[in-house]
Amino acid sequence: MLALIATNLTRRKARAAATAIGIALGVGVIVAFLSVGAGLKRTAGELVHLGRADMGVFQSGVADPTASMLPLSMGGRLERLPEVKSATPLLLVINGIRESPGTVVFGAQPSGFFAKRLVMSRGHRDLARGTSVIGDALASELGLRPGSTLNVKGHRLRVAGVYHTGIFYEDRGAVVDLPTGEGLRGPRTSTVPAATTFAVEISSTATQSDAEGAVRHAFPGTTIIGTNDDPSRIGANGEIVQKAVDIIAALALIVGGLGVTNTMAMAVLERERELALLSAVGWRRRRIALLVVAEGVATSLVGAGLGLLLGIVGADALNRALGVSAVVSPQVTLWTVGQALLIGIAIGVLGGLYPAWRATSVSPTRLLGGA
Repeated sequence: MLALIATNLTRRKARAAATAIGIALGVGVIVAFLSVGAGLKRTAGELVHLGRADMGVFQSGVADPTASMLPLSMGGRLERLPEVKSATPLLLVINGIRESPGTVVFGAQPSGFFAKRLVMSRGHRDLARGTSVIGDALASELGLRPGSTLNVKGHRLRVAGVYHTGIFYEDRGAVVDLPTGEGLRGPRTSTVPAATTFAVEISSTATQSDAEGAVRHAFPGTTIIGTNDDPSRIGANGEIVQKAVDIIAALALIVGGLGVTNTMAMAVLERERELALLSAVGWRRRRIALLVVAEGVATSLVGAGLGLLLGIVGADALNRALGVSAVVSPQVTLWTVGQALLIGIAIGVLGGLYPAWRATSVSPTRLLGGA
């Protein structure tokens, strides 16, 4: 049957190619969105592990985690909880570097575990006022080294050293002391010193769920990010991308299914006598229907394969169009590839149902008798 499917498709190359290209465009957009969505989820999940922390504490009810504001006095209260080993405040400053708008500048306490875990590859870990240390990815992007000047919101900071942590946000970021970070963030809206988040290490005697429950009970009005899936609850980008994927997938199924239906229905009309002859020589109706559906699935899989390549290539362009290229790199996963192929199969099956019914509903005797 496979040879017969290939022969039937090559007999109508132009029509099959046009259908496959239409499917490829739809699947390509889906793959691109899925890749960007996976990249967003991965980098958002790293908010959990800033400074290799076990969890992060943010203000609840904010659309963007960088807009969170928590009083610095929370740090001592957090560390008094039996479930917490240590907690260090972090102040996140975004859109501060004109040459790299996606860079996050972290205000941190030099004595906290976040700053102490920066692995210096060049220079020194110096967080005195007016100095900064920067991630190696940012240093490479901007051509900076120890002794260079980093401009953040009009403030000139001396680069004391270059570090590497293996965490995307940190390696593309810079670290300053908390007072410098407060000055970079702009005028205070409150007289109470505040941090964006607290990075928390859990005590060795406590479980993740116990620690999260204790912090929530002690600090109502906070959101605890403890797993890689949690950041999606307080950030809108991943949800927007996922909704876009759902809409485009639905449109691809409808439009692609109609395209396959049209192609296969025309093929059935042209081959009515051929299909009747197959029935006359002993092919059952179920086998004929399977042949028609299989041809539709084959066309869709070719389109899905082309779409997969288009999506991988187009993911970077979509990333730039969404304005997140500075902080997110597209990630093509096995599940992304699997979804693309599943959509291709679904389009072929849906598009082949009517032509398959049409192929088995016409009387072979009438058709062959009219020959």
